[in-house]
Amino acid sequence: MEILETTLERVRRDHNFYINGYVFMPEHVHLLMSEPMNGTVAEAVSTLKGSTSKKLIQGRSRFWLPRYHDFNVFSAKKCQEKINYMHENPVVRGLVARPEDYRWSSCRHYMFGERGVIEIESQWTARLREGRSGGSAGPPIAPKAAR
Repeated sequence: MEILETTLERVRRDHNFYINGYVFMPEHVHLLMSEPMNGTVAEAVSTLKGSTSKKLIQGRSRFWLPRYHDFNVFSAKKCQEKINYMHENPVVRGLVARPEDYRWSSCRHYMFGERGVIEIESQWTARLREGRSGGSAGPPIAPKAAR
């Protein structure tokens, strides 16, 4: 999980996209992200998979499945729905009693404004940006959920 966490943040910076939310589950990942400014979603996901599989394969024939599922999100309501779904996933699976108890998720960022390894685009980061620049919260985001 730590390798995935640090690699996702590096890929986010290299491909220049926002992450609105994520959850790392034992056998899959949920990621709500914007379109990258450098490259495509497919290229960013490929980079993430390639970089992490080299470190995590450990004798398996492959670490990741060769595909991913994406879903375009066009409204704030749908974005919130997807974030809520992702954050509830560890609870539904019985890994934790409450979403905020799961370490490998953006939930604590949303609930408490905690900053972790992965930069999350939210009302918290928008406020930080406003405080630094005295300007607007930045460009609108058209997130894409990839699982």
